[in-house]
Amino acid sequence: MANRDVVEQLYAHLAAGDVPQVLTVLADDVHWTEAEGFVYGGTYTGSQAVVENVFARMGAEWDVFEVRSETVLADGDDVVVRGWYHGTHRESGRSFRARFVHWWTVQDGRVTAFEQLCDTALVAAALPGTDR
Repeated sequence: MANRDVVEQLYAHLAAGDVPQVLTVLADDVHWTEAEGFVYGGTYTGSQAVVENVFARMGAEWDVFEVRSETVLADGDDVVVRGWYHGTHRESGRSFRARFVHWWTVQDGRVTAFEQLCDTALVAAALPGTDR
């Protein structure tokens, strides 16, 4: 499977809320970086750390958190995706829409690294305790 296809498959699993299938695409020692200033900002090593620090928290804290890819570009091991986040925070009831860019590294059919860039201020404005 081409690296672009691996990443597109991952987005399909995310859209379906199928975390177990997402994990089949991630390398066990994946390096996953959420943008500084993002609600889950930081670098997590290992698929279990990604589940605990990103996916589980998203599921618990948001009524809706959608990740929609728009443009996918691939070059060797690198796959870059531009798209949109949309979410509604469970506690605040506030929604947001923010542009993202995701940079994926895929080797031997598995994601070995991920880096997120996004407008973190738009996401933060939906959190409880923030003024719009």
